[in-house]
Amino acid sequence: MTQTHLVTAQPIGIKVYGYRWVILFFFFLINALIQVQWITFAPITSEAMAFYGVSALQIDLLSLIFMIVYLFVSIPASYVIDTWGIRVGIGIGAVLLGLFSLVKGLFGARYEMVVLAQVGLAVAQPFILNAVTKLGVRWFPLHERATQAGISVLAQFVGIIAAMAATPLLLQRWGMENMLRAYGLVALAGAALFLLFNREHPPTPPCPPGHDERIPVLAGLKHILRQRDMRYLLIVFFIGLGIFNAITTWIEQILRPRGFSITQAGFAGAMLMIGGIIGASILPLLSDRLRKRKVFILITTLFALPGLVGLTFATHYGSLLAACFTMGFFLLAGGPICYQYSAEVSYPAPEATSQGLLLFAGQVSGILFVFCMDLWSAAGESKTPAMLVFIVLTLLNLYFILRLKESKLVQTDEI
Repeated sequence: MTQTHLVTAQPIGIKVYGYRWVILFFFFLINALIQVQWITFAPITSEAMAFYGVSALQIDLLSLIFMIVYLFVSIPASYVIDTWGIRVGIGIGAVLLGLFSLVKGLFGARYEMVVLAQVGLAVAQPFILNAVTKLGVRWFPLHERATQAGISVLAQFVGIIAAMAATPLLLQRWGMENMLRAYGLVALAGAALFLLFNREHPPTPPCPPGHDERIPVLAGLKHILRQRDMRYLLIVFFIGLGIFNAITTWIEQILRPRGFSITQAGFAGAMLMIGGIIGASILPLLSDRLRKRKVFILITTLFALPGLVGLTFATHYGSLLAACFTMGFFLLAGGPICYQYSAEVSYPAPEATSQGLLLFAGQVSGILFVFCMDLWSAAGESKTPAMLVFIVLTLLNLYFILRLKESKLVQTDEI
């Protein structure tokens, strides 16, 4: 390994290692690949229905499995990551990713085998997603951790966009079975590379001696839930991630009653992701540079609000795309900053536990909001009443964010 010293903002005597970027690269890779496996059938629902001879609901189930399984596996996955570390924790996710992607590729002609593969991949997902902040504390100094979290979350958007863009083209050129086989081999290779290059920690921790120690997971969970700021942050994440999941699920039916086409709705969804990619590349980096968390969480929510309003009421296509980009840029960039803030305000609780609780809250609300939007309006009817509720909930989020206290640790480099 090559070791280097940071010449700015790094406490004297603390070394950081260039190999941290190797670890992050391969973690980025498997993050993107698990998203590709999750969303594979979303852009080809009609073709998949015809190929397997099943209903639209059965094809949608291939994606919904991920949300449902996450509720049951998230906390155990965080426990494994925090107890046995990233080499074992993320390693389990990587092994499951490679194995079940290959099963999906080899038996892609049989719907029941694809369902089995999706369940296995859904189990793999929290072992990967919940490890973002744990990887950061193992390898990165405090003033780089929001940036590292932003890059890790960025991988999720890259994977979704790649699947949305590539799947229809590959299906047309290669057919369903060959497409799934290709995705399976790529995922297997990516998982193998991660396992080959993954390391638990550098020779010396990127923090002062003793500050890399954490309390046991169950004690950490109790500590987290006793923290006032963490309780507020869980509410913020419950509302924010739930709104995003519901909107991306129902975006076509949100927009169609206002005269937008299926293609336009698809581009609007893509613009949300593109905004998120750019926002997650910029705002977490600024949060690290300025050593501020609360103000950036507030900014991301406050400036996502006009985008949400535009998405609710826009009738002009250009205005709609601008609203989607704005909402994606700010709302999705807030996620990694919240992850790092949670790790700091809940210290010395284990990081995967605090991050896992945030994602668990967002998954619960995502399922709840998706079904509520379905109940509030029949198919083909306007989703505007539900969107107005989301606007009110976002305003409520601003209240909870204002009650947060700024992280003291981000200004001291103590962890």
